[in-house]
Amino acid sequence: MSEEKFDCIIVGGGLSGLTAAYLLAEKGLETLLIEKGNYSGAKNMTGGRLYGHSLEKIIPAFAQAAPVERRIVKERLSYQDSGKMTTVEYDSRGVAAPEGESYSVLRGKFDKWLADQAEEKGAMLVCGVRVDDLIVRDGKVCGVIAGDEEMEADVVILADGANSLLGQKLGFKHKISTNQVMVGVKELLELDKDVINQRFGIESGEGVAWMFSGCSDVYDGFLYTNSDSVSVGVTMMVENIKKTDNSVPQMLEDFKNNTDIAPLIEGSRLIEYSAHLIPEGGPEMIPKLYGDGVLITGDAAALCANLGFTIRGMDLSIESGRLAAEAVLAAKEKEEFSTNALSYYQTSLENNFVMSCVKGSEVCLAAVKSGDLKGDPLKVFNNLIKETLIG
Repeated sequence: MSEEKFDCIIVGGGLSGLTAAYLLAEKGLETLLIEKGNYSGAKNMTGGRLYGHSLEKIIPAFAQAAPVERRIVKERLSYQDSGKMTTVEYDSRGVAAPEGESYSVLRGKFDKWLADQAEEKGAMLVCGVRVDDLIVRDGKVCGVIAGDEEMEADVVILADGANSLLGQKLGFKHKISTNQVMVGVKELLELDKDVINQRFGIESGEGVAWMFSGCSDVYDGFLYTNSDSVSVGVTMMVENIKKTDNSVPQMLEDFKNNTDIAPLIEGSRLIEYSAHLIPEGGPEMIPKLYGDGVLITGDAAALCANLGFTIRGMDLSIESGRLAAEAVLAAKEKEEFSTNALSYYQTSLENNFVMSCVKGSEVCLAAVKSGDLKGDPLKVFNNLIKETLIG
């Protein structure tokens, strides 16, 4: 057993875990973050859209130093039916407040940068190590077990992804069912910067986020422009995969070969292929978020909002990491890490845009599926569109 006891141990080096590590170390807490990958970002899906407002609160003007790819200035939503496509575009060119901006990012680069920021604040990061279990005494989480090593802490933050096997072992989280998660499959395609600019009608540094709905009965598609590459992929409910004889890779190929998509990526070169589970169960999927000596954040907490016109998770992960850190800091002041003390985290989430976004997405999905967009569902739907398109 390690002789050192930490103030906090964080399991998982994604955005929520790194955010919590950054803030706790900044306040002088002995913080250890353990990441299973060889580096933060190594196991994250490459490519996506980051709404900057959450991180802007923590690191003002972060985009000036962070390895963002392009500032999103065009939001496109296309609906495909019977071989025809109708597209709506929102153009946000011009100077906006930093908290209103969004960016295309490559997680392998971006997460490594954020990990460096956390280390500069004093957080200890250990990569290439898998946490196998938690140390639990009299119902209180007291640390983690990684191989033969046991490390203790006043509080443990679980930021270990959608499956969160540790959350399941605690009994906080149920095993994921196929009707609660989507699978996202993505390719990173290298393409010359000037070609990207010409094909998408943008200038250097400007980017496009493009969602495609109605591609098939099974999947929807998406496309993001990066600096010198394009992220292209499809998402589908795991439950729906059995509705088709096509494999998931074949569905991605079908999307790429669509007559509206193929010209945009012509001549590109495959750099990377990845897949990722995306929580899609709405509020019903959210596990118990706090307990005696433990908190759950990010994808592990199922804090995502995924609709046909948007895929949001990164800003929610960052915000949940921030609120988890605030809860730990408040508990540290009292030197009390009980369930009651850490309930501050749940209260903060409930009073924050994170939970309203997750709950609102469920209302939107139900309304879209039923075709009833009158009254309150319409208000929620319009508000989420406004938040997504305008920031």
